[in-house]
Amino acid sequence: MKTKSFIIASVFLCLSLNVSAQKTVAANTITTFKIGGNSDGWDYLTVNPTNNLLYVSHGTKVNILNKTTGENLGEIAGTTGVHGISFTPNSTNGFITCGKLNSVKVFDVKTNQVTAEIPVGQNPDAIFYETFSEKLIVCNGKTNNISVIDPKNNAVVNTIDVGGKPETAVSNGKGKIFVNIEDKNEIVVIDAKNFTVTNHWSLNKEEGPSGLAIDTKTNRLFSTCDKMLVILDSETGKLVKKIPIGDGCDGAVFDDKTNTVYTSNGEGNISVIQEKNANQFIALKNISTKKGARTIALDSSTHDLYLPTADFDDKEKDSRGRPKIKEGTFQVLAVKTGK
Repeated sequence: MKTKSFIIASVFLCLSLNVSAQKTVAANTITTFKIGGNSDGWDYLTVNPTNNLLYVSHGTKVNILNKTTGENLGEIAGTTGVHGISFTPNSTNGFITCGKLNSVKVFDVKTNQVTAEIPVGQNPDAIFYETFSEKLIVCNGKTNNISVIDPKNNAVVNTIDVGGKPETAVSNGKGKIFVNIEDKNEIVVIDAKNFTVTNHWSLNKEEGPSGLAIDTKTNRLFSTCDKMLVILDSETGKLVKKIPIGDGCDGAVFDDKTNTVYTSNGEGNISVIQEKNANQFIALKNISTKKGARTIALDSSTHDLYLPTADFDDKEKDSRGRPKIKEGTFQVLAVKTGK
């Protein structure tokens, strides 16, 4: 995702935000998992459906948590510049993008030991397992390309130039991959059969696409831009609808059991959008979180949401003049959606 300075920057922006026009649900649905340690940045987090544990990027390591209690069960060190974590089915391997090492580290989920390292492009960011091709897709932020990894032999088998900074990507599971291009304000479409770019879709003048989610049943893409959720038809690229969301968003998930889109907004809330059908979407009440909580993971089995953040000192500034992260306050917010 966006560089780790985004966390502090989002908080700085929040200080000058006006009150949201949408009503906000009180934060009594949230449990805070206190992790502590050096709060020097974070990005993605994800639930491994195989062992039901929560993996959280955190500076130079990945914290492994009990997703129910928040108990810290271990960590994977040496992942400098960590961004994303992904898993492959029927395997004990996990994969971590290390942005400052320009590599993906492979680890054994049983031992938490790193077993291999795969060189990719510069500043690898988002990563996910693409079910149609059975490959791992890695977004390389500084080389404007996608690395395609075969998890069977831990090797890059293709590199795709996407013409801009790839922020994150999703798949329809039927042969198409969609990539948010942050600096071009568009979505690039990739053919998962031969890994070639087939389309560049405009986001209707909205800027800074970051989070991306998909409903494969209705063929709808959900791209989070600056204070706006852009919904596109994933078959044609046609604009379906635009819905205002909170500021500082860097993540989105779609719960396909409840047909609900959630966007994590760094200003301190989650925007909630209900999909009634392929063309009807309703913005529900926001869920209050905390400033800086701008990435998100969904546990599809429980409908719970997880967001990382920390506490900030609004009176003390860092070297860039932004509110300073309080040491030892790194945490994950576990949100019960009531679904």
